[in-house]
Parts: sequence; C-alpha cells; structure tokens
Amino acid sequence: MGPVLAGVLQLVALIAALALVHVPLGSYMARVYSSDRHLRVERWIYKGIGADPNTEMRWPAYLRGVLAFSAVGVLFLYLLQRLQGVLPGSLGFSSVDPAQSFNTAVSFVTNTNWQSYYGEQTMGHVVQTAGLAVQNFVSAAVGIAVAVALVRGFARSRTGELGNFWADLVRGTVRILVPLAVVAALVLVACGAIQNFSGIHEVGQFMGGHQQWNGGAVASQEAIKELGTNGGGYFNANSAHPFENPTPFTNLFEIFLLLVIPFALTRTFGVMVGSIRQGYAILATMATIWVGFVALMMWTEFAHHGAALQAAGGAMEGKEQRFGVGASSIFAVSTTLTSTGAVDSFHSSFTGLGGGITILGMQLGEIAPGGTGSGLYGMLIMAIIAVFIAGLMVGRTPEYLGKKIGTREMKLAACYILITPALVLTFAAASMALPTPPHSMLNSGAHGFSEVLYAFTSAANNNGSAFAGLNANTDWFNTMTGLAMLFGRFLPMVFVLALAGSLAEQQPVPVTAGTLRTEKPLFTGLLVGAILIITGLTYFPALALGPLAEGLAS
Repeated sequence: MGPVLAGVLQLVALIAALALVHVPLGSYMARVYSSDRHLRVERWIYKGIGADPNTEMRWPAYLRGVLAFSAVGVLFLYLLQRLQGVLPGSLGFSSVDPAQSFNTAVSFVTNTNWQSYYGEQTMGHVVQTAGLAVQNFVSAAVGIAVAVALVRGFARSRTGELGNFWADLVRGTVRILVPLAVVAALVLVACGAIQNFSGIHEVGQFMGGHQQWNGGAVASQEAIKELGTNGGGYFNANSAHPFENPTPFTNLFEIFLLLVIPFALTRTFGVMVGSIRQGYAILATMATIWVGFVALMMWTEFAHHGAALQAAGGAMEGKEQRFGVGASSIFAVSTTLTSTGAVDSFHSSFTGLGGGITILGMQLGEIAPGGTGSGLYGMLIMAIIAVFIAGLMVGRTPEYLGKKIGTREMKLAACYILITPALVLTFAAASMALPTPPHSMLNSGAHGFSEVLYAFTSAANNNGSAFAGLNANTDWFNTMTGLAMLFGRFLPMVFVLALAGSLAEQQPVPVTAGTLRTEKPLFTGLLVGAILIITGLTYFPALALGPLAEGLAS
C-alpha cells in the first residue's frame, strides 16, 4: 500500500468513527445541560464551593463566575509550581522560576497549554497531576459552559438568564469529560502508553552519556489532553513520544479524541435550539473546512521533488516513521483547526506552504471544529456575521434562529472577531521590532518570521502548539505570550456572553418568505466564504511575509 492511499484510508476511517458517535454523544450532551436533576457527587461539590446550582444567572454574573474561577486556577497553579521544590513527588526538580510559572499557569487555565519548558525535566508528579491535569479538565469544561450559554441565548426569549455557570462547569466535568477520559485512558494503556508514578532511572548509554527516563501518569493526562483540546504533553516531544503515542492506531485514536467533542457539540446546538438541521448546517461548515485543509496539507507534503523526498514517499523531515506523511498531515491540521496544540510531528520542518496551513488554521479562529466549546461559539459568531452580510445584500434586517441581528449584536460580534487578530499582529510586530526578541529565532528570513507569527497566533488563539524553532523560554516571550493567552481567552468570552444575554432578551421573530434559510447548503457556502475572506483580508500581509514567501521561494 502506498503512503498516499494509507493516508486517505486513515482519513476515511476517522470520518466514519466521528460519524458513528456524533448523534449519541451530541444528544447526550444536550440532555446534560438541559437536565434539572443533580447527581449526588455534584451536590457534594456544590455544597463544598457554596454554590446554588438552581439559581439562574444573567450574563454579567455568568461572566464573573468564569473570571473568578479562572483567576483562582491561575493563582493555585502558579503557587504549585513555585513550591514544587518542597513538594513530595517532585522527582528532585526545583521550583519553577516566576516568569515561566506565570506563563504555564496562564497557559493551562486558558486551555492553551503552551509549554516553554521540557516536561520530563521540569515538572514533578504533583504538578503534573494535581495542577496541569486538573486544569485540562476544568478549562475544557469552562469553554463548553460558555458555548452552552450562547446556545441558550438563541433558544430562550424575553429573559436575560443564561443558566448557572457553576452547574454547567460541574456537569461538563463530571458527566462528560471524566467518563470519556477514563475510557480513553484505558484504551491508551492497553495500546502501550505508560501510567505510573515511577521516578527517574537510567536506561543505558546514549551518544557517550547516560540516558534517563522518568515515568508518570501519562495515559490519563494524554486522554484529557486530547479530549479537552488542551495539548500539553507530559514529555517535550508531545504526541511524537512513544510513551504518549505508541502506535499508528493510538495516533489515529488521539486525532479522534481531539475532534469528537467539538464536532458533536453541533448536534447539541441543534437539539437545544429545537432544529437539528441548523446543527447540521454548522457541522457541514466545519467539516468542509477541515476536510479541505487536510487535503491541501497532504498535497503540499506529498508533492515532493528530488530523489531523497521521492525515496521517503514525501516530505518526511520532522515526521515520525511510525505515522508517515498522511497521518502527520491529518494530525497537524486537526490540532491547529482545534485549540488542541498537541503535535506528533515538527511543524517547523513542514514544507513552507504546509507550515502556512497550520498557521492559517489557527488564524481562522480555530472553528473547524475548534476547541471544546470555543469552536462552537466562534462558529456561531461567524454565522451571525454571515447573516448580516446576506442581509446587506438583500436590504433587510438580518435574522438568525428567530433573533434579529441589530446594531448591538453586530458590535459585539465585530469586537469578537477583531480582538484576536489585534493581539497576534501587535505582539508579533513588537517582537520583530525590538532588538532582543529576534535573538530567540533559530532561523532568519521568512522562516524566522513564521516562528514568531506562529507563536503569537498559537497563544492568542489558545492553541498551544509551537513551530519549535523559537526559544520561547525568555522573560519577553513568557510574559508576552502569557498576556496574549489571557486576553485571547477571556476578552472574546466577554463579547460572547454579552451577545448571549442580548439574544436571550429578544422576542422571537416569525419566519417569513424573506427570511434567510440558514439550514440550507447555500448558507453553508456563504458561511465558508465569509470565514475564508475575513481571515484572508486580516492576515494575508503577515502570511505573505512568512510562509507564503518561503513556500514560493522553495
């Protein structure tokens, strides 16, 4: 079997697996967030944190819950790293320095999981499990909660109430993420991923020195790392490390995990707003972009020139022999079109155009299918933009799901789509203009610029993957990427929740002959076009200086 056919067959198998679980998982999540009953363990949690799960919240109260919970998470994780040297199970590692502790705490609380350190040489068992792994669960649950609040904004009328943040947070963790992660971890352990609390031990000589390995609760963290679209690896090699990703099957399984909840949430959306076809329209938009990007990535990586690339069957530099070009391409596209950031290959070693595809995937806003929750609410914001554009074309007030898209709604949507590009381009420009930050670049020219552009695109979009040619463990990059992650996570949430509150207060508008049918293929095409055009107009100059210049020159 040739490498191209192998890659295509893996893509087909992945699509079939996602289609198989789409309806049951999406419908189950809709029931979770619509139920009035509380599990016993959930009642214990509510009592412990002093929350009343039956109290409805308007959007400012919901937002205060998100920000307060996240602020406590940042503080706790920061202190845990600073105290690592005196904690049990530290494996002899010292406390993490302040700038890196801040960056890592912000990174995991914002569901970014950007890592400017070697995991196996920096973090002990307590920080990995009680700190990083816990945030993998709750940061994902926060994203889903905000998405559900926006869906309720469309589904409800004549009320500003969006549900209860604490109930949504706990239910998402207890009823969705924990059970799925347990099953996924068992599969990974059965396939060879490690799960232990062993210390550091020598395994032999390597290049004239001693090679040391340390164990850890890897399979359990790997499961929620992918399932919650987090991405932070237990080891520096991330999902290219055989302890995290042992076989070609686990590689495909991990891609499945990072896509399954974001795609299934479109079914949840359709059920909760009372129109399954609206959910399928959003799903079709996400799937069209994802499949298109995978096909484009495979073409750029298989379109090889020269005897060495022909013998390897594609651009194999920076890719695992276990997975090959096809599987690495699927993983790279899926991890950058979601907010996962996990990698099974070296993105900096992709072809010039292939590296550009990974950057562009994040610059779309990671909405195809995007992160757990963040992908859905990002796509719904783009749907509102598309409806507004269609309204301008025909000269009538735009409507979406029975809600009028007026001046207030458009201002909030516009702020949402502008804030992340502003962060990316401002921080990247500052890093290139100042004298010290460019010293962190491993390469000069277009590829070096791509390294910096990738870093801030990844941080502001809460992705967390790296081009891996940039030394980001400096005071500048630890601080600036930390700020980009904070602003890129929580400022958009402000606009999403304010928009949800505005929509929930409206009275539904009856469907007329002039209403745009947003469940039709025509709207899907319009939505895909709007996403690509808006992103292209925003980022094309920066892409032209980096990956496009490199790709056209090669």
